[in-house]
Amino acid sequence: MIKEIMKDEMFLAMKSSEATEKDIYVGEDLLDTLKYHKNECVGMAANMIGVRKRIIAFESENKYTIMYNPVIIKKSEPYETEEGCLSLTNKRKTKRYKSIKVQYQNEKMEIRFKCFKGWTAQIIQHEIDHCNGIII
Repeated sequence: MIKEIMKDEMFLAMKSSEATEKDIYVGEDLLDTLKYHKNECVGMAANMIGVRKRIIAFESENKYTIMYNPVIIKKSEPYETEEGCLSLTNKRKTKRYKSIKVQYQNEKMEIRFKCFKGWTAQIIQHEIDHCNGIII
């Protein structure tokens, strides 16, 4: 289901809680909403649709991915960049890493590990920041 985009910075600044099997539908709603906004957005976190759960969805290389409870466990090659956000106005400066390793759970709540580089790594870092209540 396509959800409205949350713009309340007080809400967005709150940390999200762990997702459980009962939250699988939130990931599906998040993905539907991301696909609806595909011309202006490449990633979303659940708090952007009003749900404070650690769930992100993103598009990379024409493929959509949902991660439950993602955590960056390794990062390297820091750099400064500017990012925009569907929930915020204007671009803002932030620090990112060119390479990251993420631990997350899939839709079956199985733990997975995966490394990401470049643009995809940047998207994931932005969305995990959302889960942590960090607003760029």
